Amino acid sequence: MLNLDFLKPKAPPLIGVDISSSAVKMVELGQTGRNYSLERYVIEPLPKDAVTDGNIANMEAVGEAVRRAWKQMGTRLKNVAIALPAASVITKKILVPGDLSERDLETQVETEANQYIPFSLDEVNLDFQVLGAAPNVPEENEVLIAAAKKEKVEERVAAIELAGLKALVVDVESYATQAAFELMRPQLPNNGDNQIVAVVDIGATAMHMNIFKDGQSIYSRDQAYAGNQLTQEIQRKFNMSSEEAESSKKQGGLPENYEPEVLQPFMDTMALEISRSLQFFYTSSNYNTVDHILLAGGCSAIHGLDDAVSSRTQVTSTMRANPFYGMATGKVRGKQIQLDAPSLLIACGLAMRRFDPT
Repeated sequence: MLNLDFLKPKAPPLIGVDISSSAVKMVELGQTGRNYSLERYVIEPLPKDAVTDGNIANMEAVGEAVRRAWKQMGTRLKNVAIALPAASVITKKILVPGDLSERDLETQVETEANQYIPFSLDEVNLDFQVLGAAPNVPEENEVLIAAAKKEKVEERVAAIELAGLKALVVDVESYATQAAFELMRPQLPNNGDNQIVAVVDIGATAMHMNIFKDGQSIYSRDQAYAGNQLTQEIQRKFNMSSEEAESSKKQGGLPENYEPEVLQPFMDTMALEISRSLQFFYTSSNYNTVDHILLAGGCSAIHGLDDAVSSRTQVTSTMRANPFYGMATGKVRGKQIQLDAPSLLIACGLAMRRFDPT
């Protein structure tokens, strides 16, 4: 039954591999004493539509990109941790008696899973983790159940194997973000304790908002407004192919009217979408403020986006996320890390799996 390794502790040395809609991102971390170090990382672009809606549509292209990225890393490690999009995973917290044996616990988990999962258990990979005593009912344990359709797990594992690597851990993207958030807390006043922090990861095709309090996720929301909207607007405005638009978005060299007529309206709309997501959070919770916003993903590199978001949301503490904050970076170039770090949240969170406590 337990063949997912979502939530299992302690993996041997491994690389975190994030297969997003636009790129394969790899991170390898090291550790000296209690301090982590960034050993190496790579961002290898994927062909358009190789991954759509979190599904691998072109297995050959993705496998090849993973292989190229690994070669470029120059590492000897072949074990990796990968993640599924949160939308592909059903998670549920349940309460069970604290004195259950391992076998009884497994039976209970299967019984509960049958109620919550809309597929036959034969079609899913199922895993669970005992989180500890329930806050209000000390004699019961909280247990987190995670289930994903086997085909979703198998397609990602297959892409990794095509590249000659081995997937040891399959995690969930939102949990990897949570692990990376722990690394970012020292950037915040008082380590972010008793503060509400929104991590907004703006990728090519989706924007993921995760809101944390004291390191625990208390709200999440996905939206479709993301970086591809800017690419499409550049295409339309300047009559370019999508490849040309994507390239000039990153390299620069667009006409003078690009900033006022394309980029600024995109940033304003993005800031509005983030503000709307926060409003949903306020109306569905007991909170009515957020203390900090950390912007992640490729779009966070856009100059001035942090100011636009801060102004629209009234959250003065808005900054770019950096999971490598305070880490030794050895041979890796500091300036490039500053640019790339916000895109590496999930890969970094996955790379942390090698240090999970036993």
